[in-house]
Amino acid sequence: MSSAEDLVVRFLCFDQMYSFERRLKTFSDWPFREDCQCTPEMMAKAGFVHCPSENEPDVACCFFCLRELEGWEPDDNPWNEHIKRSPNCPFLLMKTDYNDMTATDFFHLEHERLRILIRKVGHMKIEHFRENVESISKNLKTLFNLE
Repeated sequence: MSSAEDLVVRFLCFDQMYSFERRLKTFSDWPFREDCQCTPEMMAKAGFVHCPSENEPDVACCFFCLRELEGWEPDDNPWNEHIKRSPNCPFLLMKTDYNDMTATDFFHLEHERLRILIRKVGHMKIEHFRENVESISKNLKTLFNLE
């Protein structure tokens, strides 16, 4: 599965992550627990879910804007880090608590969330295409001794 397909599958499951409790459950293996600002509770409140990789155990991703952050330090404030890197994230700008949203509010948020997904996947596909063009171009130049 390509990274774009991976992203789509993960992001489509993120519709359940409006719930603080569900986001919090993703932090079961989070490396920061006590005596720090980036506890699982603070991370989940800031809209993050834990998305670790083999090389990066502290990757957190906003379920809404898909901003991934890693390299967390104990004194990092998740809300501030999220605002600093994604000041226009609709989750951060929500004025209504998820439990108090109307169906119309939710529909508008989901519409925006899906727009973000489509844009991100489109950018990933374009980048993948560019990399393929560059690789093929290098191979052709080598093949025809054009370098």
